Parts: sequence; C-alpha cells; structure tokens
Amino acid sequence: MKAIGIYEAQSTDHPEVFHEVELPVPSASGRDLLIKVRAVGVNPVDTKVRKSVTDRLEEIKVLGWDAVGVVEVVGSEVSLFEVGDEVYYAGSITRSGCNSEYHLVDERIVGRKPQSLSDLEAAAMPLTTITAWEALFERLLISSSGESEGQSIVIIGGAGGVGSIAIQLAKQLAKLKVIATASRKDTVDWCKQMGADECINHHEDLVAQLKSLGHETVDYVLCLNSTDSHWDAIAQMIKPQGKICTIVENSHPLDQSVLKNKSTTHVWELMFTKAMYETDDMQSQHDLLNQAADLFDQGILKTTFTQEIGVLSVENLTKAHAQLESGSTIGKVAMTVS
Repeated sequence: MKAIGIYEAQSTDHPEVFHEVELPVPSASGRDLLIKVRAVGVNPVDTKVRKSVTDRLEEIKVLGWDAVGVVEVVGSEVSLFEVGDEVYYAGSITRSGCNSEYHLVDERIVGRKPQSLSDLEAAAMPLTTITAWEALFERLLISSSGESEGQSIVIIGGAGGVGSIAIQLAKQLAKLKVIATASRKDTVDWCKQMGADECINHHEDLVAQLKSLGHETVDYVLCLNSTDSHWDAIAQMIKPQGKICTIVENSHPLDQSVLKNKSTTHVWELMFTKAMYETDDMQSQHDLLNQAADLFDQGILKTTFTQEIGVLSVENLTKAHAQLESGSTIGKVAMTVS
C-alpha cells in the first residue's frame, strides 16, 4: 500500500520533508478494524509530531490523525462494526497514522460516518470533535443537555479546528453564552457563523474587552491557543469556583497560585489519552462520535471543513503542513486518498 511519512524532522521548505513508500497492508486482529482510507484531515498535532523527531529514523513514521474510510476486514473480537461500514475516526497517537491507503484502528475509538457529509467534510471532524466534546462535557463538566443554560464561556482560539466545533457544542447543546476570541474580520465572521455570541481579540487585553461586553468574569474558559501567554488573563477572567480547561502544552511553569483564592479548577484535555492508556471508558469516543454523527445528520452541527488540499501526495501534504504552520487557517483542511 502507498503511505507517506517522515524519516526525520524537516521544515516544509525542505525538498524531502515527506517521503512516499510502499508498505505491506496490515492485518486486523483483536478489536482492530482494517480501513480502506478515502479521505484524511490534517491537524496541528501532525506538525508537532513531525517536528518532534530528534534523530533520523530507520523506519518511516506515518503521520495523520483524522480519517474517513470503509471497513475492509474486522478482527476476531470486533462487535461494533461489519465489513462495508463507512466510518470516521482520529486514531491513536501511539500507532501509525492514517496518511496511507489502508489503516488499522481500534473499533472503540471509531464512529459511524455522518451520512449527510462528504468524505472530506467528515474527515475534518473526528479529532476536533472528540477534543471539544471531552473538554466541555467531561473535563469542564458542562451539561450537554442544556442544564448549564445561561452560563458563560470564553473560548480562546475560536476560529481554529477545535474552536470551530467547540463554539457549536457550547451553543447548540450546552446553551451557553459563548465569547470567542478572534483577531481578524474573517475569523470574527467565522466564529459568529459557528454560533459565538460575541468576539474579542486575543492580541489585545482580554480582561478589558470582556468587561466592555458587560462581563466581569465567566463561568468557564477553554484555552485552545498559547496557554503561556494567556494564563494571567485567564486567571482574571474566571469566576470564583469556575473551571478552566487547556489543550495546549505550556513552555514555562504555570503559576497555579493565581487560582488559589478563587478555588478555581484547572484541567487538561488530550483526546489521545483514552487510546494511549486503553482506559476503561475508551469506548466513550465511539459513542460520542456516533452522537455527533446524528447531530451532523440532523443539521444541529455543521462541518468545519474549509479547504481541500487535493489528493494525498508528498506535495499536497507539505502544503497542508505549511498552511497549518502559518497560523492563519480557519476551520479545517482535508484531502482525498486515491
């Protein structure tokens, strides 16, 4: 099978940042599904993993953690899917990625593909949907059935992949007052299309802007961008006994003492945790992807796919990584797999 990956960390302007190789088609066993991949999404984690390789690898490392495809073979312990099922999923960071013609994935983190979405529209959604869903409903403990209606949240980085779906979930399911951050007219417009009530600029004083909207503090903060630079503002914006969730690793120690007087909760979200450790609730990702598929099909949620890069190739994958590293991407980019 064709696969595209890396042997070492290279910048996107290097002529050999990616390599195309032929690999054996993997065999499905246990709870694994063998997927014939039809489309893949590209995420910031792909670029981070690419740049994290320190020495030249002996074997190629295939990246990619967002896919749509068809079940070709099922392992002996599979019970959730059958051959021929159309699926979407993000996969596991500890296994080979999906930038290939065939891919192995544990059925417990796979969902039914939304029938109303094209392959590209669906391939853009799994990783960001899982991240936003878990951050809002499992980490911040916000009600997904509207019991938290009227409470407020600031979503830092609203126009990116996770922010775009987090705004929708916070507004459509949780019924929150959603204040997203965006710094350009096109990103502000996008956040409001996704359902944000208000937008503030994360390059300016967040606390002052929040107060200008009539909010001294908010019940929740979901930080999707630059935890280090926004930490002090987050501590000021959060209500006493409020909750903060961050998904971006910090480069410097975070001063937790600024949260003490408010008895504030700070939690992390990494959507790979359940698959990485095979936690007892690992199958919850299968369940939430199926719930999300129903919401897409009902028109309650909409895809955040905004840009087709083309067919998976060395050239197009390089373009996709460069696009994400520019920091100007709105929504999600995806590509088909021939």
